[in-house]
Amino acid sequence: MRTKADAREIVERLKKAYPLAECSLEYENAWQLLVSVRLSAQCTDARVNIVTAELFGRYPTLEALAGAGVPAIEAIVKPCGLGASKARDIDGMCNMLINEFGGQVPKEMDELLRLPGIGRKSANLIRGDIFGLPAVVADTHCIRMANRLGFVVNCTDPVKVEKELVRVLPPEESNDYCHRCVLHGRVVCTARKAHCDQCCLQDICRTGKKTLPKGDA
Repeated sequence: MRTKADAREIVERLKKAYPLAECSLEYENAWQLLVSVRLSAQCTDARVNIVTAELFGRYPTLEALAGAGVPAIEAIVKPCGLGASKARDIDGMCNMLINEFGGQVPKEMDELLRLPGIGRKSANLIRGDIFGLPAVVADTHCIRMANRLGFVVNCTDPVKVEKELVRVLPPEESNDYCHRCVLHGRVVCTARKAHCDQCCLQDICRTGKKTLPKGDA
């Protein structure tokens, strides 16, 4: 497995390759990011941004969206796929925020996980991007790169990947590291093929180099 020194080197190289690390979902506040994250399941961020432009334009406040009703929400979010379940979750989420959290998005993991449709990946994104807390968002890009880089071996369990990355990543870099994994995973370390000849991590990556760095198991 990778050491903390390995992780620091990987972080620094990705920072140099991708100086700007930010979420590709478009939002103005915490509750909008929650909604966007729920819509992003099995949907591209680009499509979500198109849909939320209409959704937030029609329902610009948390209270307005909470009062919209599931059918009205579903009619707008249907292009994101899984429209019925996503609409139910968004309706439940907005009403829970108002009724149980005073209209504020909570920052504690256990409270975020109580919200309909919010799992650890989404909760970590909120904790990192909204509250600036150390957070590992174990999405498909992060999991794929964790395996190829040797943070984990043949592991697709997001909780296990998150746990291993938390162990070695500098806490203050963890959230931005995951955003950079998305950027790198979309253009270089893609799911279909790893373009190792274009990769800033080729010499220290298990995929790009047959001989592992000394000390790696």
